[in-house]
Amino acid sequence: MDAVTVSPKYQIVIPRAIRVLLKIYPGEKVQMVPYENRLECIPVRKISQMRGFLKGIDTVVKREKDRV
Repeated sequence: MDAVTVSPKYQIVIPRAIRVLLKIYPGEKVQMVPYENRLECIPVRKISQMRGFLKGIDTVVKREKDRV
């Protein structure tokens, strides 16, 4: 786990290992979401880049016997 320092202008630097892992490049947007007692950074992607990101997800839904 990497720690970062907040600058006087409230800026942070995303560590290189995380940028490479999440494929974050200069100029891209990252959404900052407060969640419980932490801050989550979510890369904003174009819808065309999202194709296939749920590949392998189980889409089987168990239905009641009286339903089609």
